[in-house]
This record gives sequence, C-alpha cells and structure tokens, in this order.
Amino acid sequence: MYYFEYGKDYVFHGEKHDFWELLYVDRGEVEVHADETTHILQQGTIIFHKPNEFHSFYSLKGKAPNLIVITFDCLSDAMHFFENKVISLNSQERNLLTTIIAEGQRIFPFPFQYPLARRHDAPPGSEQLLRNYLEILLIRLHQRMDRDESETPLTTMAQERSMGELVSKIAAYMADHLHEQLSVAALAQLFCIGRSQLADLFKKQTGSSLMEYFAKLKINQAKIMIREETYNFTEIAGLLGFSSVHYFSKAFKKATRMSPTEYARTVKSRMPS
Repeated sequence: MYYFEYGKDYVFHGEKHDFWELLYVDRGEVEVHADETTHILQQGTIIFHKPNEFHSFYSLKGKAPNLIVITFDCLSDAMHFFENKVISLNSQERNLLTTIIAEGQRIFPFPFQYPLARRHDAPPGSEQLLRNYLEILLIRLHQRMDRDESETPLTTMAQERSMGELVSKIAAYMADHLHEQLSVAALAQLFCIGRSQLADLFKKQTGSSLMEYFAKLKINQAKIMIREETYNFTEIAGLLGFSSVHYFSKAFKKATRMSPTEYARTVKSRMPS
C-alpha cells in the first residue's frame, strides 16, 4: 500500500504485474491508461487494474495529485466484477478507505516504502484486520453497484446524513478560509450549534478535533502549493494565515517531520529522470 503526493507534472510510464491493484484519486485529476483504454479519474474515484494489465498515468491540469495505491492477491472469481471499472466512492466507502490507510500506518512506517516493514509496536492481529477492511470495501462496492440499497432504515440514515452534511459544510468552510484564524466558538456561532455538541460531532465524524482538522488542512494545502511551485515559502505562509515563515516552517515540520525545503526536495526526487 502507498499514499503518494506527486508533483503537478508527474508522469508514471507504466508497469504490469501478476496481482490486483487499486488506484484511488484522493486529490487532483489523473489520466490513466489500462492496456488499450484511457480513463480520466477525478477526485473521489477508484480504478482496479487486473493482473497482467499494463497501466500508466499522468497528472492533469497542472494539479498535484494525491493517490492511494493498494496491491493485493485475490483468486476469487468475484474479482472479475471490477475489471475495467471506474467507480465514484460514496462517503462511507471513502471513510473505509481512510480506515485502511490509518490501519496501515499502525502496522508499517509512514510514508509507506517498498518492501513494507512491520513496525515493532504494531498491534497484534493488525495485518488480519487490514485484510478484513479491504474485503469489506470490495464487498460493499460490489453490493452497491449490483443492487438497490434503498431498504436501509430511513430514519437512522436521515439523521446520520444530516449530521454528516453539517460536518461536510463545516469542513468545506474551513477549507475555504485557510487564511483565517478560526476558532471552535466562531464556527459554533456561524453554524448555530453548541460548542461542545459541535466538538463532539466533529470528533465522531472525522476522528479529529476541529482545530486539529483545520491545522491539517493548512499543512495539506501547503504541501500542494509546494508541489505546484506557484508560491515561495513566505507567500505560502501568508496565504495560509501563519504569522511568519518561521512559524509556518515549524508547524510544517511538526506535522510532516520534514521542513518545507526537505519536502520540496523529496517531491523533486520522485520526478522521472
């Protein structure tokens, strides 16, 4: 498994292998070639490459993409269902994929490297749990695309959808106001919800506190800006509401264990020669 953060002009010239591979676009847009077919994958979509299928891709529209790649063996005939399919994931499926990556981080050092090496402090049974999550994702995708799921209890679903939509609106607002210094109190007032209720709801839905999530959004946007080479570090710090480039560099290193300069260097090192 991998979580790649590529530059805006990245080109992967291709490979083929005797196992399955799924590629999910977490951010940006890529053009994927699979044998003789071409697909445009937008954010939130996934494609499956069957064994011995030659595949390649490149970044589109000058946007630096974030990609999740998971390779696995599966001899079940049910896997034929996924051949030549591009699927848009719903929120539950995206959350499940996020869980897979999070569990992977508990087992293997992150960023993931090949070959994967087990962490000395990995919890017992983690590999089995990881495989179970992947099986659940595959089954859910198969079921959703193969039949109508309208039998789900409406009351519970409506409540969950309402809460999920509120969290999505708040997350979108924060993403649009990365240059500001937001607070829990200000967001609670803006979205007409109690502070403690908002904090609990956001933690339940995302696994992070509001301010942790907001800080992570800023760092993720900074990484994108660095990879797209549009602004220098001082400009990035200003655009993201940091009081100084020094404070920005300190926050970036705390979040990524690399300085902005070191991160930019790693991105360039992944560019094809």
